Amino acid sequence: MALSGVHKERGEVRIHESLDELSTDLADYIAELSEACVKERGAFAIALSGGSLIGLMGKLCEAPYSKTVDWAKWYIFWVDERVVSKSHADSNYKLAKDNLLSKVPIVPSHIHSINDSVSAEEAADEYEFAIRQLVKMRTVDVSDISDCPKFDLVLLGLGPDGHVASLFPNHSALIEQDEWVTFITDSPKPPPERITFTLPVINSASNVAVVAAGESKAEAVHLAIDETEPDDGKTSLPARMVQPRNGKLVWFLDKLATSKLQGSHAE
Repeated sequence: MALSGVHKERGEVRIHESLDELSTDLADYIAELSEACVKERGAFAIALSGGSLIGLMGKLCEAPYSKTVDWAKWYIFWVDERVVSKSHADSNYKLAKDNLLSKVPIVPSHIHSINDSVSAEEAADEYEFAIRQLVKMRTVDVSDISDCPKFDLVLLGLGPDGHVASLFPNHSALIEQDEWVTFITDSPKPPPERITFTLPVINSASNVAVVAAGESKAEAVHLAIDETEPDDGKTSLPARMVQPRNGKLVWFLDKLATSKLQGSHAE
């Protein structure tokens, strides 16, 4: 059974005994949000990341979710993407398509991926333009407190260095305030060229979930969640900068990822 608690301003922290338990809880969470959003506004706009997150979403392809989720109302986006061909092994689109999207009846025209035949800068500009059109149509909702899109759910993985999306520690993309989608050509992990949602967009979402499992994530989880002194530099950790302005933040963690957490949540 998952341990759950609220960690002051860092949102709800859910700790799971196993990856299987984490996957089931994550599927329940996504399915419940989907149902609520479809009922409220007739659509569910979800932004995916890459990495191990997609595998942990796998239970959505199985019963009961495969039959009960209203897949026709889902609109798929990517929080970040590698600027490679959609058929390339590094493509987040390919990862999601192979392991999730091809296994459930999502409307193909509702899948919004980047243009993989242009430069990183052009891909970011085109992706932002496409999202702006969908905000105008209210396929994606709009924030109550800014002009940013308000995605129903933004799903984030967590790197051992504390990066989320393609927002890396000490990178200039972290302080981008005007663009919805930006690009980088110097990612510290390959491939170097990527597009990514900016922090204002991530923090405008109705719901943000950060998913992390394994001992290699323990230090990043500790630095992102635990109380730290304001002058120790941890505030610039990308994962710590995920602070929804008018939304809910939930952490889905396994035991190994929480081994360095302080306080009652680590017990």
